[in-house]
Amino acid sequence: MTAKSLLQHLVQGASGYVELRWHKRTSCTFEVTQGRVLLADRAVIEGVGVRTLIDGAWGVAATSDVSERGVCQAITQAREAAALLLGIRGKRPLVLAQARLSTRDFVGSGFVELASMGLADKLGEMIDLERRLAGASARLQSAEVRYTEYLEEKAIVTSDGANCSLRMAQCELALAAIAQRHGRRATSTSAAGVNGDWSRLFHHPSLESAIEDVASTAVALLDARHPEPGRQSVILAPALVGLLCHEAVGHTVEADLVASGSVAAGKIGQQVASALVTMADTGDDYGSAGAMGSLPFDDEGVETEATVIIRSGMLENYLHSRESAARFGVRPAGNARAWLYSDEPLIRMRNTYIAPGTTCLADMIAGINDGYLLEGAGNGQADTNGEFMFGCDHVWEIKNGRKSALLQGASVSGMAFDVLKSVDAVSSDFRWDLGMGHCGKGQRAKVDAGGPYLRCEMNVGGRA
Repeated sequence: MTAKSLLQHLVQGASGYVELRWHKRTSCTFEVTQGRVLLADRAVIEGVGVRTLIDGAWGVAATSDVSERGVCQAITQAREAAALLLGIRGKRPLVLAQARLSTRDFVGSGFVELASMGLADKLGEMIDLERRLAGASARLQSAEVRYTEYLEEKAIVTSDGANCSLRMAQCELALAAIAQRHGRRATSTSAAGVNGDWSRLFHHPSLESAIEDVASTAVALLDARHPEPGRQSVILAPALVGLLCHEAVGHTVEADLVASGSVAAGKIGQQVASALVTMADTGDDYGSAGAMGSLPFDDEGVETEATVIIRSGMLENYLHSRESAARFGVRPAGNARAWLYSDEPLIRMRNTYIAPGTTCLADMIAGINDGYLLEGAGNGQADTNGEFMFGCDHVWEIKNGRKSALLQGASVSGMAFDVLKSVDAVSSDFRWDLGMGHCGKGQRAKVDAGGPYLRCEMNVGGRA
């Protein structure tokens, strides 16, 4: 009996709402530096998550025992938890919004190919990449390569009609080079993550010429000065556009955070950005295949659809689970996600982006007399009030409408909606460029973000 057929069997005849989610993840991570393998890890997790809903009270349980007996016990535990909560607080009106529940059996691009590759072959390729990067310049002190992949298998069955399964491959690669001269060090990085196999990963625009670009940029940064601090006219590269979309805006429109009083609360129908800005979140590929957050359905079994968050500068929608969608009187679009089978689905983003415009990058640069082109998304933080501070890996100075000197990385900050209101040009380019790493919100999630180049104003610090 397959995992899906077992869940179907156990849901049949169940009273009330029951949600069963089988999840198996096979992962591996390699880290290579200075010719040495620092990490070679492989892990497999498997189990079933259970949610029940009784008179407005949720009960949640999980088990690593995927036998019929083990899952039945977890269902009983979830029901007991719901009954306990119900006894403490009494009945509450809680309904789940009607949704387009999935009945698909989905196999993602590259799953079979990546699953069939041997670990030794994958590790060997990473060792070779590190050797090539380290040898790209005599001025490099060290190089580092880090690779992670996830082979995801899920089956979701609910008592109200979801009956779906998926198999997907996700992989990511990061390169870093450190150059040193006369006691001064400089670091350059490049990274990408995709939904699919290596044919997509190594053709990602951030990796196509990454060895040469990372090495040469690290060396060039040895002589680079820091940008001048202050409020500046800037052009954000797609990775930083994605970081702004995800961290500074996206979290503020997740309905659970909206209900807690985020800056986006009560702003539906109001102008929050320039009329040039349209921003969306989608579970599908947009613009190019392989976005890391692409999903056929979420962890409630809801088919994923695109949600337009901002349309021509006006805030139009929030992101929802079935529970929050019912509360707000809208239809969910597949944003309830859980990292592990033992996690409860939370409202999360998938692929978040600003839609491309019509201006070419050269014209955007020509329109700046004194400013910067910011590239390479670094670490950062943002609050639910929309205030953010991010780092960028390196900066290009723009003088008299021309890109000139390469500068050190810098920090950038501002209020998200104020920055979006200052946008006066949006390029016709588009790139997914935030597929590396994880989004954190109590639990991890694989997401992506990106967009075109944006010209706007924000505060630029002198150092990243």
